[in-house]
Amino acid sequence: MREIFIERREKILRIAIKENGKLVDCLIEEETSEALPGEIYLGTVKNIVPGIKSAFIDIGLSVNGFMSLDSNSNIKQGQEVIVEVLKEAIGDKGPKVTCDFSIPGKYAVISSKGKGVTVSRRILDEAKRTSLMNEISPKPEGLITLRTNAAFGKIDDIKNEIEVLHERYLSILQKGKFLNKPQRIYGENLLLNKILRDNINNETKNIYVNTKEDYEVASDYINIGEEVNVHLYDEERSLFDYYHIEKEILSLRHKKVQLNSGGWIVIDKTEAMYVIDVNSGKHTKGKQTEKVAEETNKEAALEIARQIRLRNLGGIILIDFIDMKSEEDKLQVLNILSKGLEKDKKRTTIYPFTELNLVQISRTRSGKSIFEYIEEDCELCKGKGNRLSLEYILMLIRDEILRYQSENSIKDFYVEINAQYETYIREDIFAFLSSIEALEKKIYLHFVQEVEYFKLEPLLFKKQIESVENYLVN
Repeated sequence: MREIFIERREKILRIAIKENGKLVDCLIEEETSEALPGEIYLGTVKNIVPGIKSAFIDIGLSVNGFMSLDSNSNIKQGQEVIVEVLKEAIGDKGPKVTCDFSIPGKYAVISSKGKGVTVSRRILDEAKRTSLMNEISPKPEGLITLRTNAAFGKIDDIKNEIEVLHERYLSILQKGKFLNKPQRIYGENLLLNKILRDNINNETKNIYVNTKEDYEVASDYINIGEEVNVHLYDEERSLFDYYHIEKEILSLRHKKVQLNSGGWIVIDKTEAMYVIDVNSGKHTKGKQTEKVAEETNKEAALEIARQIRLRNLGGIILIDFIDMKSEEDKLQVLNILSKGLEKDKKRTTIYPFTELNLVQISRTRSGKSIFEYIEEDCELCKGKGNRLSLEYILMLIRDEILRYQSENSIKDFYVEINAQYETYIREDIFAFLSSIEALEKKIYLHFVQEVEYFKLEPLLFKKQIESVENYLVN
């Protein structure tokens, strides 16, 4: 069973996906002026550099996009072009773009690369492929590619979606002709639409949202016959806090992940890659050692696949499994790892075991890792470490206050926060109280070294309040 949780607050959209009650995906998107993958822009070719076979495109943002000229060699400087963002900007390097833009739907994709109708190679049933090709008529503009889901969809639903996609495609072409300056012309609410498009199927049972707008968007994605319930959550507590997702997100900061068998994995980030170490936690000898290694590695492979998706790890991932001699055991571990990542939408390649029992994974970088949203540089570490961001801590404090308030009418709270945040909070106490929604409450604030993030305690009795009255925030 799959459940989707969609929480929108201020400039942040967070989406969590659970399968059989277990968190498997957590995606975060911040409202920003940066170009995001999938967005389509009208741009102007500013510069062509033959030496690196690239063109630089002004798309109306602070940095130009860059485009490979391998398949777009006919463009000229000063020309207006419609481009789709493939990868977001990294550092001083602008976003990667392409002239071959596309608009995806649940059953089909319309792209500018050609004309006619094609069928996904993943649909292996020849009779089904032939039936789809006979039913779907080509459009005068754009190439229609029927996705794998089309094999399970009703023809009328597929045709209706293609009509909608084609209208969007024509609208993009029109904007490209008549707009006179670089700007975004398609891509509103991309992350939400992508998640709904890729995850609503016969396994999906519930969708929880916290805004009426997203409730309507999610409801529109439900086809007749699909038994998916869309719930509008409108309580004061945040949706992620109410469904205990916040605690799971917070636990992702820990490098060490415990396994049920008693073993564990440790996830570290270097400048070049992510390194994952597998430990059994057991001291055994002889044949038993091989058995423990096999069982621990299999359990670790499944958890590693989950952690890669949850933490959105990208680039090169190196896994140091416990030594195994059996080639059959190694193959089983690779199969478990592959199966755990088969629902992953990022392009992922798993390489065979090396002689040192190492497995390398290459996973497309897309979007930011979850840590980039909940962590910030630690100045005490002089840039060598990270700490939980103050903004995220204040959100967690707010959630706890609202939880206690929903259960009891409590107005007094004692809050301990790690002392490293003291300077920033004291700079603007009003902003602190406002962000935790405590302007009409009494907050007793104490900065200490011992607490990891924060600790909050409701004050119910007079003696409790008297013991901390010196910490009252005025």
